[in-house]
Amino acid sequence: MAMNLAYPYQPDSQGRTATASDDQHIRDLIEQVLFTMPGERVMRPDFGSNVSQLVFAPSSPELAGATQMLVQGALQRWLGNVIVVVGVSVEANDAALTVRVAYRAAMSDETREQTFVRPGAGP
Repeated sequence: MAMNLAYPYQPDSQGRTATASDDQHIRDLIEQVLFTMPGERVMRPDFGSNVSQLVFAPSSPELAGATQMLVQGALQRWLGNVIVVVGVSVEANDAALTVRVAYRAAMSDETREQTFVRPGAGP
């Protein structure tokens, strides 16, 4: 079993680098892909999904469908060797973005679902 660094980087109670379980590490990886804006990472300028910008977009069924495809594509591109995406749902309500991702770890038969919420700037 490999050591997984906790995200965001932080010290543990003994002052060492904090680690995360395999399940928590996968969740952290998904969160990084979802909420990293393309251009934020110097050595990987196309990393991320640009989904944070959608908090401010007008809500519509077309936008929801496009967003689901955007998220699923980004997860498959960046984490395709770690997870199999089973489903994605995206909701923008009251200047907050909620993304639900159902996935299976590549080495597992168990499907998991995680919910990620990104608050917007609000009024």
